[in-house]
Amino acid sequence: MQYDWILFDADETLFHFDAFRGMQLMLERQGVVLTEADFQQYEQVNKPLWVAYQNGDITADELKHTRFKRWAEQLGIVPAELNRRYMQAMADICSLLPGAGALINALHGQVRMGIITNGFTDLQSARLERTGLASHFEHIIISEEVGVAKPDPRIFEHALTLMGNPDKQRVLMVGDNPHSDILGGLNSGIHTCWFNPRSEELPAAIQPHYQVSSLAELQALLLA
Repeated sequence: MQYDWILFDADETLFHFDAFRGMQLMLERQGVVLTEADFQQYEQVNKPLWVAYQNGDITADELKHTRFKRWAEQLGIVPAELNRRYMQAMADICSLLPGAGALINALHGQVRMGIITNGFTDLQSARLERTGLASHFEHIIISEEVGVAKPDPRIFEHALTLMGNPDKQRVLMVGDNPHSDILGGLNSGIHTCWFNPRSEELPAAIQPHYQVSSLAELQALLLA
């Protein structure tokens, strides 16, 4: 094994993140039917908020409040409570991506592992427990708790400190987002692997050490 540590992103690297189905389930529980038009209107607000959050322009609480403000007013529920119900719905529909369970189980005992995610604490904890993977990861680094989000190098430095400051050349970051996972890892001096199942074009000036199209391919690469 070339690496002592492997750090994973969570959403769309290990776990499916079906935002539409999560919203749909959350609103069904409030007696509301979510339309595609409703969801697209939500995404027009939500997506720029995530960019602002990753850039450090807004806090996690501001993101949670703003993205659900319209729905909260419509339903007569405070945004924080609606966000909590959404996180519960997302946890209820959680599932691993193809090959994720096999990969983590194969790596367990061969290398030390952690997660660095820009997601929120309640959802990450619930999904790891429900999928039986929580004990496989020594550290779960969540941007909401650290106060900075990927690609900010400070969240990676925080992780490395928790890990005992290992040799950076023996640490690999795996993620599906080139701008947060890969650029953040590269700027922190660790090795990176872009998980690219949709064969997207690599952004200019971002050069991961590896690129894989499936988690089975990553497993073969790491355990060759």
